Amino acid sequence: MGLSEPEKKRTTVDIYGQQYIIMGLESSSHVRLVASMVDDKMREISSRNPSLDTTKLAVLTAVNAVNDYIKLKDRLERLESELKRVKD
Repeated sequence: MGLSEPEKKRTTVDIYGQQYIIMGLESSSHVRLVASMVDDKMREISSRNPSLDTTKLAVLTAVNAVNDYIKLKDRLERLESELKRVKD
């Protein structure tokens, strides 16, 4: 690892009863927050669809997360565009 490369952190998290070691540049508290939100969403979807196996539950959780991301990204782009029009 070069001097200019930030050091990756390891954070152990629990998601839906399984432990995972997440490596990344984000703080451990950020990784734990993300893991907690994934765990909450998996439990929410599971409570509405108790017959889902873990793989299908994980895929539906990912689909929900990406859907939320796209909506937020679109909203941000609209707000940035609106802000640019106001400034010009």
